[in-house]
Amino acid sequence: MKIIDQLEKGYLRDDITEFAAGDDIRVSVRIKEGEKVRTQIFAGTVISRRGGGTGATFTVRKLSSNGVFIERVFPLHSPNIEKIERVKAGKVRRSKLYYLREMTGKSARIEERFFGKKTEKKAAKPAAKAAAKTEEKPAKKAEDKTPEEAVTKK
Repeated sequence: MKIIDQLEKGYLRDDITEFAAGDDIRVSVRIKEGEKVRTQIFAGTVISRRGGGTGATFTVRKLSSNGVFIERVFPLHSPNIEKIERVKAGKVRRSKLYYLREMTGKSARIEERFFGKKTEKKAAKPAAKAAAKTEEKPAKKAEDKTPEEAVTKK
C-alpha cells in the first residue's frame, strides 16, 4: 500500500449514513463563532456525489425562506460534519441531478423510493393467488343441486 493511502485511512470516517443522489438529507454542521461552537442543520436534496477517499464531496440543494435555492458542497469526511441523516430516499435514474437547477415548484419534486415492506407485499400477492387457485372447491352433489341446475346440466 502506498504511504499516502495509509495516511488517508486514518482520516476516513466510518459513521457515514448511506445516501445517494435524489435523497433528502439533514446535515448537522459544526460552526465556530468566536469562542462558541454551535450546530447548524442544512436540510435539502442531494444533487451529486463525487470523488473517493478523503476528497469525496456531496452537494445539497435547499429552498431558503425567501424563495431562493441554495447549494452547498460538503466534504464527506470532514470533522465539521457531526452527522448526516437520510430523511427520504429519492427514486431517480441519474447520479447527477443538475437538471433540477432549472426547475421549480412541482416539477422539481422527486418521487420517493420505498424499501422493505412494499416489496414484501408485492412478492406475497402472487403466492397468495397461486395458493387460492390450488385449493379445490367442493363439487356439488346431485342432491345439493336445485331443480333448475339439474335440468340445465343434463
